[in-house]
Amino acid sequence: MVKKKVPDWLNSSLWSSTPPPEDDRLQRYVPKPITADAVEPPIPVAAPPAPAPAPVPIPVPAPPTPDVVSIQQEPPKPQVIENETSNSNSDRNDDENGSFIQSHLLSELSKKVINMSELRRIATQGIPDGGGIRSTVWKLLLGYLPPDRGLWSSELAKKRSQYKHFKEDLLMNPSEITRRLEKCTNFDNDELKCESSGMLSRSEITHDEHPLSLGKTSIWNQFFQDTEIMEQIDRDVKRTHPDMHFFSGDSSFAKSNQDALRNILIVFAKLNPGIRYVQGMNEILAPLFYVFRNDPDEEFAASAEPDTFFCFVELLSGFRDNFCQQLDNSVVGIRSTITKLSQLLKEHDEELWRHLEVTTKVNPQFYAFRWITLLLTQEFNFADSLHIWDTLLSDPEGPQETLLRVCCAMLILIRRRLLAGDFTSNLKLLQNYPPTNISHLLYVANKLRS
Repeated sequence: MVKKKVPDWLNSSLWSSTPPPEDDRLQRYVPKPITADAVEPPIPVAAPPAPAPAPVPIPVPAPPTPDVVSIQQEPPKPQVIENETSNSNSDRNDDENGSFIQSHLLSELSKKVINMSELRRIATQGIPDGGGIRSTVWKLLLGYLPPDRGLWSSELAKKRSQYKHFKEDLLMNPSEITRRLEKCTNFDNDELKCESSGMLSRSEITHDEHPLSLGKTSIWNQFFQDTEIMEQIDRDVKRTHPDMHFFSGDSSFAKSNQDALRNILIVFAKLNPGIRYVQGMNEILAPLFYVFRNDPDEEFAASAEPDTFFCFVELLSGFRDNFCQQLDNSVVGIRSTITKLSQLLKEHDEELWRHLEVTTKVNPQFYAFRWITLLLTQEFNFADSLHIWDTLLSDPEGPQETLLRVCCAMLILIRRRLLAGDFTSNLKLLQNYPPTNISHLLYVANKLRS
C-alpha cells in the first residue's frame, strides 16, 4: 500500500524552523483596567492612512518557495524572531498590510450598495482592529445589515424594537404578568381600577395564575422551570473571560456587560425551546458583544445588546445541530461533524491520521468537541480568536466548512510533535494547543480547500 504523499506546499522552509517551546498559555489578551464608567477601548492598532483614490486588488501572500526537507518532518510553527531589528521590520510590514486592507474595507463600506463578494474577499484576510470596521463588517457578513446602506436605519430600528418587546415579554416576573392581566381584565371596573394594591383577590386568581400550579400553561410553573436554566446562565456569564476587565470585575461597566450577556442568553433560550441554553454558548456570544460594544459610534455601541442578539441567532443557526443532544448521533450532529474532521485529516495527511487514531488511539472527540462547539474561542487568545472569526464569517462556503479546515490545519502544524508523541503527550498537547502564528494557520487552512 502506497502512503499518500504529503503535499509539496508543506515541504517548505516556512515550516522547517525549530518550533518554539510550549508555554502555559497564559498569554491571553488582557485589556487595560477601566474606570467604573469608562468603556474599554478596542484592541489598539495603527491609525489608518487616507483611503486610496481607487480600489486595487488586495495582494494575496504568495506561498513560500519550497525547499527540500524530509517528508516526515512536522510543519512546526513559524520561526520565532529574536533579532530586535527583524521584529521591528515584521511589525512594520504587518502595520502596512493592515492599513492597506483597512483602506479598502473603508472604500467598500462607503458605497451605496455594498458588493458582498468583494467585502468577503477582503475580510477573509483579516479585519484590522479599531475604527468600528469589524463591527460593521461582521453585521453585514451575518446578514444583520442589508447591503443597501439606505435600508440600514429602518432595519436597525425594526430589529431593536423587536428585541425590546422580546425582553418585555420574556424577562418579566410572573407577578408583573398577573398585575397586567388584572389591569386588562378589570379595565372597565372603576372600583377595581382605584385599588392601589394591584393584587387579585383570592377568588379571582385562576388555577394557571397560582404560584403552586403545575399546569403546563401556568406562567408560574414555566417560571420555576426556567429558573434552573437562568441559574446556569448566570454562573457561566460570571465565568466568561475572567482575565478581561470588559467582562469581569466590580465596575459598573463590567456588570452592565454581564447583564447584557445574561439577557441575550435567557431570551434565546426561551425563544428556542428545542435547544434552550447549552453550556458554552456564552463563549460564542462574548466575541460578538465585545466587538459591537466597542464600536466608536455611540449609537451602535449603545445598541450592542439587541444587535448582538440577532447576530448570535444567525451565527448559531449554522451550528445549532451541534448543540442539540438529540441529534448527537445523527448525520448532522456533533459526532458526525467530528467524523468529517477525521476524514479531512486522513485525506490530507494519512500518516498523521493513522498515528493519532490507530497507533496512539487518540479519539478526535477528546479534543475536537471543544474546538468545534466553541468555535476555537478557548484555544487562542482573544485577539487571535477575532482574527480567526474574520475568516470564518467571511468565507462564502460558510463557517462550518471553514472551521473544519482550520482545525485540520492546527493538527498539521504540530504534526512532528504529534508523530513523536504517545497517547498521553498528544492528548495534553491537543487539549492545550500551543501558541502559533494565526496568519500562517489560516494560510494552511486555505490550502486544504478541495
